[in-house]
Amino acid sequence: MDTHDGRPVPFTGKRTRRVTTLALGIATAVLLAGCSSTGGKPEATGSGMASGTADTPRATIAMITHEVPGDTFWDLIRKGAETAAAKDNIELRYSSDPEAPNQANLVQSAIDSRVDGIAVTLAKPDAMSPAVRAATDADIPLVVFNGGMDQYKAQGVAQYFGQDEKLAGISAGQRLTADGAKKALCIIQEQGQIALETRCAGVIEGFKGQTEILNVNSKDLPSVEATITAKLQQDPSIDHVVALGAPIAMTAIQSKANAGSGATIVTFDTNAALVDAIKAGDVKWAIDQQPFLQGYLAVDSLWLYLNNRNTIGGGMPTLTGPSFIDQSNIDSIAEYAKAGTR
Repeated sequence: MDTHDGRPVPFTGKRTRRVTTLALGIATAVLLAGCSSTGGKPEATGSGMASGTADTPRATIAMITHEVPGDTFWDLIRKGAETAAAKDNIELRYSSDPEAPNQANLVQSAIDSRVDGIAVTLAKPDAMSPAVRAATDADIPLVVFNGGMDQYKAQGVAQYFGQDEKLAGISAGQRLTADGAKKALCIIQEQGQIALETRCAGVIEGFKGQTEILNVNSKDLPSVEATITAKLQQDPSIDHVVALGAPIAMTAIQSKANAGSGATIVTFDTNAALVDAIKAGDVKWAIDQQPFLQGYLAVDSLWLYLNNRNTIGGGMPTLTGPSFIDQSNIDSIAEYAKAGTR
């Protein structure tokens, strides 16, 4: 059902539940944070961020992502979700699979177990659509984050938290132009992953030079290294390598050395190792979409809805990026990266 302005009505399910007011939850959380059993010091969550615990009904939220094993980006997503869950008196059930059919099955398992809310990524929206519809039919509130910004509304979802991937790509392309790049190699580590393909499309649109796309398989990093090395050896005119994830950027550093290339490496997304690489000058800059914040907001928004029927964004995406990180500002986030929250 749509509102008069065409936006989907958020969470039209008929589920009934005991609801404690948000004001009580916030007041209790503040009280606990100020007067804890540690003598007034707020209790710390696993992320190292202090927090009290909301006095709202215990709820269970499933977070299902398209995480690729070994990609540290998802550690930041999960830490953000765990931090919000600890604050909100939420039992968090995290699961993931990079293959869309398997991810859809995980969503169905969460529905079958009658969780109170679901946070999901839509890297391959068409494949995930039946699972999203099943959650809606089961009257389970669902939010989308990280992937699927252009598709979540069409699937009847009211809230999205993440980066505008097209805008991020265009911004990267414009930065390449400003940096004086002439030929860029944009590396897609998973074919068919809409966010990654949108990033490269944005780079092409925003960059005034030439862009070539190289597809690799992120599940086999030795193969990625060899493929990038071969490409740089074959085409010495490539002066910039655009990675779409921190592990690929770190691999490209070795490929550059193997090939004897002078190409500059830039990337989307960060992790602690990538922060060190920027400080060392091995990577010139990165686009940060704040994955910790995405995980946090996805869980916290469901808590707000369950306890006070709040929605965030007014039917529009809540953007967490893009922003640039380079040597001019890397020191301001380095300590947080080492703590595992940036």
